Amino acid sequence: MKESGEMYLENILRLSRKLEKVRAIDVAETMNFSKPSVSRALSILKKDNCLVVDSDGQIVLTEKGRSIAEKIYERHVVLTDILKKIGVSEETAEDDACKIEHYLSDETFEKITECCAKFSGE
Repeated sequence: MKESGEMYLENILRLSRKLEKVRAIDVAETMNFSKPSVSRALSILKKDNCLVVDSDGQIVLTEKGRSIAEKIYERHVVLTDILKKIGVSEETAEDDACKIEHYLSDETFEKITECCAKFSGE
């Protein structure tokens, strides 16, 4: 999946934790994208079986979509935390984590988390 698709899924996951119903307008507003751009992306994600949109316009992640979103979100949280622990400002840590999270292999992410756990005594 491309980075943009992952970003949409992660954003929908985050919104679903805050809102009772997630709609395309919510996604457009939080991502600062136009409604037509969001509609196009949602259409692609629907075709990829990552989400469904019900008759009321509510966006719901499928098992596949939720799995991808949770993986990306976990990477975001862990990477942001690591960057802040080494002295990066919160804003920069958030921005950099968002860039890095899409490109790390599963193996590299696993080794990073293992290494950080050793250093923090977890």
